[in-house]
Amino acid sequence: MADMSENDLIATFFAPLAGEGGLGLRDDAARLALSENHELVVTTDGVIAGVHFFPEDPPESVARKALRVNLSDLAAKGARPVGFLLTLGLPEGWTRDWLAAFAAALGEDARARRCPLLGGDTMRTPGPLTVAITALGEIPRGTMARRDGARAGDIIAVTGTIGDAALGLEARRAQVAGPDAPRPAWLDAIGPDHAAALARRYLEPQPRNALAEAVRGLASAAMDISDGLIGDLRKLTLASGVSALLILDDAPLSPAAVAAPAADDSLARQIFGGGDDYELLLTAPPDHYESLAAAARAAGCGLAAVGEILPADAPFETRWRDRAVDLGPGAFTHF
Repeated sequence: MADMSENDLIATFFAPLAGEGGLGLRDDAARLALSENHELVVTTDGVIAGVHFFPEDPPESVARKALRVNLSDLAAKGARPVGFLLTLGLPEGWTRDWLAAFAAALGEDARARRCPLLGGDTMRTPGPLTVAITALGEIPRGTMARRDGARAGDIIAVTGTIGDAALGLEARRAQVAGPDAPRPAWLDAIGPDHAAALARRYLEPQPRNALAEAVRGLASAAMDISDGLIGDLRKLTLASGVSALLILDDAPLSPAAVAAPAADDSLARQIFGGGDDYELLLTAPPDHYESLAAAARAAGCGLAAVGEILPADAPFETRWRDRAVDLGPGAFTHF
């Protein structure tokens, strides 16, 4: 472990990241002023080595992922990021070089996304490296996009592409294991460029914060896809008291994700039920959809209609290749 006190660690690596409300990280609390007639939106997610990322992952990727999964939650609520709190549990054997790279990437990402560090806590842990972030956002009063607003007849839509991160987990596992370890045949079938693209999507998600204003103005319900498209849609319909028809053939897939099931048909379960996409799952009335799609194109992420919200008494149906399919729970779960 590096020979530094907690105060030295904070002053060296994290005080330079602090926004005005963080008071230079010299106090036990932060101060945050909201814009007039705005509300505070708060979300928290943590990442743990060996659970959410590989211990061998670069510190820069760990930092970006830890922040971005929280920014994705703010995007799904239509909120503008205003800052974040960081709790960092460092295991035995941490090094100054690792922490310097982590802090540099975290600061770069925070500046680019206008979400400064406001405070937090650092500690030693006997377990694996743990990074927990609480992100704060603001939103015009009464405009937050929630999970419970979907209504029968709404269009179901998703941003970006689906399934890359779940496949990327396998691609990254193969990278970590090395060239001589056994690897899934489909990885070799899709080629090294596709495999590397999938691994990048797993390592560093892309939150859709540029779409936040359109989400709160045009979507009837919204959440981010963190645990899998099918399972997260089930959560949204449960919250809204409705059902859904999900057409997986219409789900947007990257070239790498298209190539994977062509090599191994069983990968559909991972593509549509795996976690870590951090795309937005939205519902919108038909007369709002084209405006929402135009905003998504302008934000550079695109939008694809993948189904329809049905009345509560209709069965939840998932279709793929023109037939009803059962791909299981369709979501990652910790328990």
